[in-house]
Amino acid sequence: REAPIPKMLAPCLLRRAVLTVPLVFVLALLVTEPVRADQEAGTAIPAESRPCVDCHAFEFMQRALQDLKKTAYNLDTR
Repeated sequence: REAPIPKMLAPCLLRRAVLTVPLVFVLALLVTEPVRADQEAGTAIPAESRPCVDCHAFEFMQRALQDLKKTAYNLDTR
């Protein structure tokens, strides 16, 4: 015959775990320091020294146009 204590202990432990896990999670969120937007990983490059997105797009389009011109010239000479 089994002892009645383990049968009664399981629901009690389950209830305790259901209450403890969210509590620990909330406490961990409260204790940890929130990451601010100005804390970026790695070294930050000042905006003045970075080319803008439009400049990158313009340079890319210029190179693509030069490649197209070279291809058209090569096709014409054949």
